[in-house]
Amino acid sequence: MANRIGVYVCHCGTNIAGKVDSVGVAKFASTLKNVVVGRDYKFMCSDPGQEMIIRDIKDLGLNRVVVASCSPRLHEKTFQGACQRGGLNPFLFQMTCIREHCSWVTKDFDEATEKAKHLVAAAVSRVNYHAKLYHREENVHPDVLVVGGGIAGIQASLDVAKSGHRVHLVERDASIGGHMAQFDKTFPTLDCAACISTPKMVAVSQEPNINLMTYSEVTEVSGFVGNYQVKIKRKPRYIDETKCTGCGLCMEKCPKKVLSEFEEGISMRRAVHRNSPQAVPNIPVIDAANCLKLTKDKCGNCEKFCPSGAIDYTQTETELELDVGTIVLATGYDILDPTPLKQYGFGRYPEVYTGLQFERLNNAVGPTGGKIVMKNGQPPESVAIIHCVGSRDKNYHEYCSRTCCMYALKYDHLIKDKVGHHVKIFNFYIDMRCFGKGYEEFYRRVQEEGVSFIRGRPGEITDQAQTPEEEGKLIVVSEDTLLGRRIRVPVDMVILCTAMEPRKDTAEVARIFGISQGMDGFFLEEHPKLGPVSTATDGIFLAGACQGPKDIPDAVAHASGGAAQAMALAARGKVSISPTTSWINPDICIGCKMCIGLCAYSAIEFDERRGVSVINEAMCKGCGSCAGHCPSGAAQIKHFTEKQIFNELDGLLMAVPPAPRAKEEEEPVKAEDTAEAAA
Repeated sequence: MANRIGVYVCHCGTNIAGKVDSVGVAKFASTLKNVVVGRDYKFMCSDPGQEMIIRDIKDLGLNRVVVASCSPRLHEKTFQGACQRGGLNPFLFQMTCIREHCSWVTKDFDEATEKAKHLVAAAVSRVNYHAKLYHREENVHPDVLVVGGGIAGIQASLDVAKSGHRVHLVERDASIGGHMAQFDKTFPTLDCAACISTPKMVAVSQEPNINLMTYSEVTEVSGFVGNYQVKIKRKPRYIDETKCTGCGLCMEKCPKKVLSEFEEGISMRRAVHRNSPQAVPNIPVIDAANCLKLTKDKCGNCEKFCPSGAIDYTQTETELELDVGTIVLATGYDILDPTPLKQYGFGRYPEVYTGLQFERLNNAVGPTGGKIVMKNGQPPESVAIIHCVGSRDKNYHEYCSRTCCMYALKYDHLIKDKVGHHVKIFNFYIDMRCFGKGYEEFYRRVQEEGVSFIRGRPGEITDQAQTPEEEGKLIVVSEDTLLGRRIRVPVDMVILCTAMEPRKDTAEVARIFGISQGMDGFFLEEHPKLGPVSTATDGIFLAGACQGPKDIPDAVAHASGGAAQAMALAARGKVSISPTTSWINPDICIGCKMCIGLCAYSAIEFDERRGVSVINEAMCKGCGSCAGHCPSGAAQIKHFTEKQIFNELDGLLMAVPPAPRAKEEEEPVKAEDTAEAAA
């Protein structure tokens, strides 16, 4: 029986119709082989547009549908749902994009219209060879894995745990809290960061539904949405967590000192250490690389003086496996190392600090007890704060890090408040971006406190004085773009507002979890607007700054969104699996096993008895790697078969006679008229 195809062309308001003759494209489509109806409508995604498709399926007996409108990423599922409500298998539908591919990128009206006709012809040619496919349902394991114990991971874990589901929170550091544990105040309200985060950290440790695993890393993920198997490596603390009381005597007696990572290298820590007195869990860890007992079999003070006998040098690395249904990634971000930006003198001049170093300098439990002082112990009389160090810079990161303007303003206020209002503060900025609730008001407050704002990116920081007042100072050499002249500003201290960037192991984490990275290096969301917490891998969600730069409120809100998505799957208990997976024709497969090594999801196994490769459809994501490299052509993708693709190409290359453009004086056919005709 011949196919009966319906073609529907959208105006998308004027997004498409402004550059494409949607009425003419619909008329052209009606002349194509097996097309029984071609219609256009102002908004096909609207309820009347979808009802038009449903009505035609029933009244005209359509068994194939083509919609020419916007991107399939936006509305393909919308139209598939309409087809399904009309009684048509959703995979007998094909969508072609004439907005992004034609009207938005083609200046000439006639060229855009002709291109749209080619794309419609390609879709019609392809849809003739579509086959019915069916989703299948799988049970969802109720447990949720959260990776990363910063404020986003903490929020996601607590949200999921409140629903009654078991959460496994994995943090690679010895304690949770992330970067927020390093902060002193938070903008714009100047709340104590510890006062906000510590109760949440304690809540995590006390929540019976949260299995907290610190000093641990995920090494392998297998399985599929609803049924993931996760391998976790737990590093040895060399301290028995069940015996340790957190008294801290081991840290007092340890003689070995090294630079503290938590204090951003501006003070020392012991080989036995914990991040802060508020650490959760409040149990120290022995740094095996620097412990004299573990490296040279000397010392052993911590074991001698531990009153609870918690020191255990015999601990080794362990591995455990977990079954979870969904995964939330909250792995956070790194701060750009400004050392390569030699013009700023970081690492050469002792009074040049990064933003995080200043946070520790200002923190009440930091190395100076919260006093803002220089290396000589004296408070600064003048400070330069340089914005956008590594952000909005083609040589490093082109994106805006979003938080820098506001934390620079926070530093302005804190210096004025702690050191004195006589301190001269200079902000070197490109643009001030104070976008959040209460942010602009905070900016105005700082201006009224007497802080100077200089529009211009400094070209150099030097200690080469040219005048007596520059002696013993750091000189910021810059251009003031508002005054249009070069300036030299002598200061005692410089703070660099460094960029937020993806963690150094982001590529490896993306490989383990089978997700993608964007052009900026952060994890790539499924859709920037409609799926900001989802990924292309079903059942894996994003939370916080691992998806892109965020301040604390945005990170917390994003984390709650990721938790909600994970809970939705866990609460439902079942998940629908897409049928667009690979399949291997056993009659053609030559058993070369090339596809097995290529599969990123470990979804292909080799059947030794038959000598052919076999797809595990539960694990396959339909990425097409196997089909693209199979030398015999045995591997194919359902819904993207060779016959479908080549027929689409044939339709794309078919001769399309250009239709003459309607004269200006002629009244154009209105979309409402075609809708009435359809009725």
